[in-house]
Parts: sequence; structure tokens; C-alpha cells
Amino acid sequence: MPTLSISQRGALLSVLMLVIGLLFWEAAIPEQQLATEMTEYERLMGGGAPRAAIPPPSDIMAKAWEELSDPFYDAGPNDKGIGIQIGYSLYRVLSGYFLAAMVAIPLGFLIGMSPVAYKALNPYIQVLRPISPLAWMPLALFIIRDSEASAIFVIFICSIWPMLLNTAFGVAGVRQDWVNVARTHELGPFKTAFQVILPAAAPTIVTGMRISIGIAWLVIVAAEMLVGGTGIGYYVWNEWNNLDLTSVIFSILMIGIVGMMLDAAFGALQRVVAYAE
Repeated sequence: MPTLSISQRGALLSVLMLVIGLLFWEAAIPEQQLATEMTEYERLMGGGAPRAAIPPPSDIMAKAWEELSDPFYDAGPNDKGIGIQIGYSLYRVLSGYFLAAMVAIPLGFLIGMSPVAYKALNPYIQVLRPISPLAWMPLALFIIRDSEASAIFVIFICSIWPMLLNTAFGVAGVRQDWVNVARTHELGPFKTAFQVILPAAAPTIVTGMRISIGIAWLVIVAAEMLVGGTGIGYYVWNEWNNLDLTSVIFSILMIGIVGMMLDAAFGALQRVVAYAE
């Protein structure tokens, strides 16, 4: 009988844990729904307000089938398919993310290659980096006066720091022997940067990009709850206002799946640029 690999055993254990967890969840729901009966005060007052209850996994799977069977329907401003909502969120995330990359990577090269630039810019980085991205939202809304552009700006702010710091660290950590060889072959600064330093620092740079895309996807959900209109964050908040917890849990799962796919894409890129010294 063939022995299962570690990956196969891990996958089987993961599936088993999921099935057991879902069965416990499904079995626990009837007991929980008993707690939603009216209190004595509500009975005296002639009834209570309707309460939301945690839905069982079967209801969430039914909701997932309903939404994913037609993910791109558009029935008005407050009734769009989950595919359209995720599309709006991805557009904002990728717009702010690539703007941040265009600034962070060249600036990180400068900081990593120039001790003077590092000393000059590091105080500003250390002051601005700990500020929560959402703290910039009121200022962005006041100055830009556009919710779409403000959300992209918030993604730009939260994405720039991991890329900037990892690029600077990766460039500064390139082995001096390799740079000396480039000088021996009389390569200019730009050729040295692109042919020696960039390939050597690429794994560290991509690690920063991978961290940034995860942070950006986290932040866009909260940002869209504030600005409203469209996006997966707005979808979650709108369904919560409707007390539709089935849709809320479904959207949370979709946020996790999309985030996992984004991380997997950068994980694959990380493996492409990795090298053995």
C-alpha cells in the first residue's frame, strides 16, 4: 500500500477538520435558535423586534450557490452581484497598489544604495509608517473630494511601506563581491542596478510586494465600509444593515478566498525570482 506524502496527509487532515467543524456548527444552530424566543418583557409588550440568528452552514452553501450562479447581475445601485462587488474592490486595490510600487521600488533603491538618502528619509518613514491607513481617509475625502480616489489613496498609503522597506533592505544587503565584479567589468550605475542589484534583491522585493497586497486587501474592506457605494466592503456593511447574516458570512468567505488567491499569485512570483547562492 503506497504511503501518503506529507502534503497529502495534511490535505486530508484539513478536510477532516473542516467537515467536523461544519457538522458541529450545523448541530449547534437549533440550540442557539431557542435563545431567540421572546423574553417576558417582550411578551408583555405584545412582541419583540425580529432578531438575526447565526445561520447554519447549509444556508450559507445555498446562498453561495445562489450568488455564484449569477455573480455579475446588476439590478440597481444597491443590488449588484458578488462578482461585480469584488471587481470594484480589486480595481481599487490594484490601482493603489501599482501606484505604490511605482514610488516605493525606485525610492527603496535610492535608500538602499545611498546611506545619505537613508539618513535623510528614515525619520519621515518612521513617523508616517505607524499611522493607520484609515486615519488618512477623512483628510483624503476633504482634499480629494472623491470617494473612489480617496479609497485608492488609502490603498497607496498602506501598500507603500512594506515595499519601500523591503526594497531598501534587499538592495543594501546585496553582496559587495557582486557589486565589485560589476565595477571590474566597468558596468555603469544603471547597468549595475538592473543587471546585478535588482536580480539579487528581487526575492526580498517580492516579499515586500506580497506583504503589501495582503495589507491592501485587508484595508479596502474597511475603507469601502466608510465610503460606501460599491465593493465587497460595502456589500458586507449593506447586508449587515439588512440583518442578513447569511450574506455577511458568505461575503467574509469570499474575502478570504480572494485574499488567498492574491497571496498565492505573489507566492508563485516569489518562487520564480528565488535563487540559491
